[in-house]
Amino acid sequence: MPNTDVYFYRDDDGSVPVLDWLLDLRNRNERAFKKCFGLIKLLSDLGNELRRPQADFLRDGVYELRVRVGRVNYRMLYGFVGRNVAILAVGLTKEKAVPDIEIDRAVERIGKYKANPARHRHEFQE
Repeated sequence: MPNTDVYFYRDDDGSVPVLDWLLDLRNRNERAFKKCFGLIKLLSDLGNELRRPQADFLRDGVYELRVRVGRVNYRMLYGFVGRNVAILAVGLTKEKAVPDIEIDRAVERIGKYKANPARHRHEFQE
């Protein structure tokens, strides 16, 4: 299977919510930040073949990347656009279940990306 292109969703105002969340996480917990970026790389390598415990399907075309550091669960919500593109739409820290409002936000952002990829695509270079 070819690599999956992974992009960050860019909002209408130019902000990049998941990247902003990750950079804030780096300031709070370097270990969690590194694990999250490692998981993004794994998503790029494996695409829709990535499974539990690292990834799981939620609903409405939204998946979660799952990282646990200590007692804290970090999640990045994403969806696929076509066969080889994944869009990182929401980053959050959660206790048990991902709140429906966050899944709905991811669905909306992925929909905006599909409607106008050039406007809502942010490529990140490490």
